[in-house]
Amino acid sequence: MQFGVCGINYKKADLDIRDKTSFTDLKKAEFFQLAGKEGIGQCMILSTCNRSEVYFLYKTENQFHSVCGIYEEMFSEVVPGEYMISMCSGAAMGYLFRVAAGLESLVLGEDQILGQVKEALDFSRTMGYDGKELNKIVRDAVTCAKRIKTEFKISEKPLSVSYIGIRMVEEHTGIAGRRVLLIGSGKASLLALKYLKEYGAGKITVCSRTLSHAGRLQEEEAELQVIPYEERYQYMAQCDIVVSATASPHTVIRREDFEPEGPITFLDLAAPRDIDTAFVEHPLVYLINLDTLQKLMRDLTEKQLREQLVDESQTMLEEALEETRQWMLQSRVDDTIQSLQQRCNHIVEDSYSYLDRKMELGRREQKLLKKVLNASLQRLLRGPIQELKQLDSKEKQDEYKKMVNDLFHI
Repeated sequence: MQFGVCGINYKKADLDIRDKTSFTDLKKAEFFQLAGKEGIGQCMILSTCNRSEVYFLYKTENQFHSVCGIYEEMFSEVVPGEYMISMCSGAAMGYLFRVAAGLESLVLGEDQILGQVKEALDFSRTMGYDGKELNKIVRDAVTCAKRIKTEFKISEKPLSVSYIGIRMVEEHTGIAGRRVLLIGSGKASLLALKYLKEYGAGKITVCSRTLSHAGRLQEEEAELQVIPYEERYQYMAQCDIVVSATASPHTVIRREDFEPEGPITFLDLAAPRDIDTAFVEHPLVYLINLDTLQKLMRDLTEKQLREQLVDESQTMLEEALEETRQWMLQSRVDDTIQSLQQRCNHIVEDSYSYLDRKMELGRREQKLLKKVLNASLQRLLRGPIQELKQLDSKEKQDEYKKMVNDLFHI
């Protein structure tokens, strides 16, 4: 069993491409089913504002290429092959470890990705596509990410996509006393709300497709006004700033449905994009989206500081990754070891049954006899099992497994 990943490289693909390669829950379910038909039993899909990646366990090269092919076929309208990443074995595991720690994020060391990785595994579990190896690799990646964040405090600086976006709004428009409409009620919206308050925003109004979700934001700010999603356009006419961060697969604010009557700043924190890019041409509109923020990130001092911390954390990441690699290497011989143990148990039971029939043994002697038989065979198998576990290549493992199977007829 080997570990693989395929998906879109957000560093090469612009937001227009990322919009068209995002996974809805329905598409995730469809992908699982198609991968399952190729014999893939463990699979996780990480779909965020920047990411559209599939992590999976496979047995053959054909399976690996089949999964990549399913991905390309599912998003064939944008020819994803031009922007694809695909890695296997140690390279794929290393990539997931860096992703979980925020070291592959637009905002280095950001915290949100860690929760997104956990949610992705939970979804796989719900769909029945988790398993021992996938759970182990993801769990180790999450544990390593937490250690890095605790040890090096990479995410202590308030640097996140939401923070950078709000700061850009502040620099262009000014936030203090401004009327704000916040569309969406997820984690990105919660972060945006926090930073808007820090910059002294005036009246903040929230709208969400699900009013109960918007109520969660009211727990953070009791004075928030919540309006029905359908009334967003009417209320926007009264606002200076609109921040949108939904998980909608469709455009939330369309150009043909809204004509600004005064200056307005749009901050779009979503992918696929919430706000129609046609607003860029409007003289009264200032539009900020993830592409804008990505360009801005290249010039931030905080980013340079974080890159230094990333370099310092590399040793810790490599050590944790090596432990997981060794576990994966050993897990490939688990079936052979289990078969040896089962063979041992059968021999013990057969020998014990024969001796028990031939000798008049009390209960104490029966227990002692079974323990001695089992300990003797385990002692015999200990050497071969240790050798199997210490093999450092798949080729040697396959060679030894065949030899053991032939010798012990398992």
